[in-house]
Amino acid sequence: MTRWSVVAIAYSLLAAVSAWLSEYWQNRSVFAFNDPWLKLDSLSAHCFSATLGLCVGVMSVFGTKLLVRRFEFAARLHADLRPLALSLSSPMVAVLAASSAIGEEFAFRGLLLPWIGQVPQALLFGLLHQTSGSSRWVWMAWATLGGLVLGAMYQLSGSLVGPIVAHAVINGLTLQFLKQYDPCSGKRPLGGLLGQRS
Repeated sequence: MTRWSVVAIAYSLLAAVSAWLSEYWQNRSVFAFNDPWLKLDSLSAHCFSATLGLCVGVMSVFGTKLLVRRFEFAARLHADLRPLALSLSSPMVAVLAASSAIGEEFAFRGLLLPWIGQVPQALLFGLLHQTSGSSRWVWMAWATLGGLVLGAMYQLSGSLVGPIVAHAVINGLTLQFLKQYDPCSGKRPLGGLLGQRS
């Protein structure tokens, strides 16, 4: 069993434990926020949430690509995270994107947000996104912001479907981008002067 298979199984267990704790300890489903900002019937809430999640996920990935290509701090973070994705096959990217989205959304938004609140769950989400390298604080700040946005989506619609969709789209497309794009490949010593031929 590969390391990433173990990670996917761990995320699945996190989802199951979070759903069980929410159901039997909080007497509520992780899928539904009890007092949403928008008062929609269940089907409308899930459809609206899924559409919003898809839009937020695609916009986030598009914004990430722009930042990585234009700003040094984002390119450094990309370079620090890239080794994690290089060994992943496309099917494993899909499995990890889905399992991490479901596991983390069940735990942070579905279970913790109604219990400890929007900001604390986002801060905890950010703190648990640790990485080695010089970009540790950038990654934690980005994950905290993501936790706030995903939490707001949950509170707005009352459905966890949208945050799961957004999270899966972000993770899947970002892992593929990490594999395919090397921000260091275009850099040459002294702006390319040493690499020029006479």
